[in-house]
Amino acid sequence: MTDRRLPWKQGRAKLFSLIEWCIFGLIVGGIARLLMPGRDPLGCFGTIALGIAGSFAGGILGTLLFKGPGAEIKTGRWIMSIVGAMLVLWGYRKYKQQSQ
Repeated sequence: MTDRRLPWKQGRAKLFSLIEWCIFGLIVGGIARLLMPGRDPLGCFGTIALGIAGSFAGGILGTLLFKGPGAEIKTGRWIMSIVGAMLVLWGYRKYKQQSQ
């Protein structure tokens, strides 16, 4: 006998994963904006996108810099996500300065 609710549960898990990424992006992007002085015309969705992009950038940077044991520390993931978000924000500001 098969469980007909299984596809629904998988869709629900994907939805919660998306919500978790948005909350994580909002927190990381908000922290990065607080740590970097200056005004940025980013709204809530821009801050979420900044945090998610920074998380990917920080993950790549962390993988390149800290290979080996101890690279899987969760605090390090948060720190590298924030550093990555700050790098993305810095690049965004440079791009905006050149386009003006």
